[in-house]
Amino acid sequence: MNVNFWLIQAFNGISYGALLFLVGSGLSLIFGVMRIVNLSHGSYFLLGGYVALTVIWTTGSWVLAIPVAALAIGGVGVVMERAFLRPRPFDPLRQMLLTVGFAFLLQQAALDIGGIHLPVRLRQSVHVGGLDLPLYRIAMVAIALAIGLAFWLAMEKTRIGAWARATVGNGEVARGVASDPLRQVLLTVGFAFLFQQAALDIWTGNNFDVKRPDLLDQSVQVGTLHLEAYRIFMIAMAAVIGLVLWLAMEKTRMGAMVRATVDDAEMARGVGIDTSRISKFIFALGAALAALGGVIGGAFLGIYPGLDFEMLPLAFAVVIIGGMGSLGGAAIGALLVGLADNFGKALFPEVSYFTLYAPMALILAVKPTGLFGRE
Repeated sequence: MNVNFWLIQAFNGISYGALLFLVGSGLSLIFGVMRIVNLSHGSYFLLGGYVALTVIWTTGSWVLAIPVAALAIGGVGVVMERAFLRPRPFDPLRQMLLTVGFAFLLQQAALDIGGIHLPVRLRQSVHVGGLDLPLYRIAMVAIALAIGLAFWLAMEKTRIGAWARATVGNGEVARGVASDPLRQVLLTVGFAFLFQQAALDIWTGNNFDVKRPDLLDQSVQVGTLHLEAYRIFMIAMAAVIGLVLWLAMEKTRMGAMVRATVDDAEMARGVGIDTSRISKFIFALGAALAALGGVIGGAFLGIYPGLDFEMLPLAFAVVIIGGMGSLGGAAIGALLVGLADNFGKALFPEVSYFTLYAPMALILAVKPTGLFGRE
């Protein structure tokens, strides 16, 4: 292992960190502003790559694929945030349309998966007096009674049941007592699987490569090192986007409103800031950045089913290390994760996951809010 080995590994780690910054910065901003743990964020990365493939196949232009994918997936993010993740008052028409829509989705899923076959023993009947009672119907009654009893005990004798009764009695007071992270997790995980299935149905399960421009498909000699031009481009792109985001957040009125919302959303609303519009903007920005990462990353990672769930834990590692809602933290976190991942795979391939997540666990133990996170 000479000096060139260490320099090449460092360069590869920095370029991978540049890609992770695009994914992690959007995730960090979404949580910082909206306090939403978006587990479908990796899907934006995957869908961005697939949209880019479609644009390239249609027009032959890789350059055009970048803004089209970012705008398209940013739009998906806006719809998802407006329709599902934004708190709303009681709206029976909306609830009816949503639940009917999900009923049809679930019905189609059930048709695709197949039917349920009864066990042989439950297909029999039991003779009671002069009646022949189907054993399956007796089992249905018994199961309904057991579930009803368990539900009653949960509602009357547990802490969760007390919360539920409080919400029924006064929903506004109950919402003031606690947020609902479980709903966020279930919704975003559900969307992640929906997006993954949609990608399989539209683009099949084959592995694809995003064809990079010929100009970037070369190497650049720096001293005795031969560096991939595309990785240099990735670093430059991440640096430019990071600088633009920093200037927007620190030097513009919109950035001041975003920072105020991150610090204290209630206070921001009190001084007249439209936090709903800020949330929409940040969610769209986060989705667009992830899609941009999918376009750029697809040229050397490839695009394939499951890539979304491979990128998601890395993005969370970036956010956890850097701190929620901090662009600088996302940049430092992405750099550390990229270097740890690359050197771990090069030096200790058998325990590369340990070398990646051990520093994250150490930082959490010492500073739970991350390196640049706020209390």
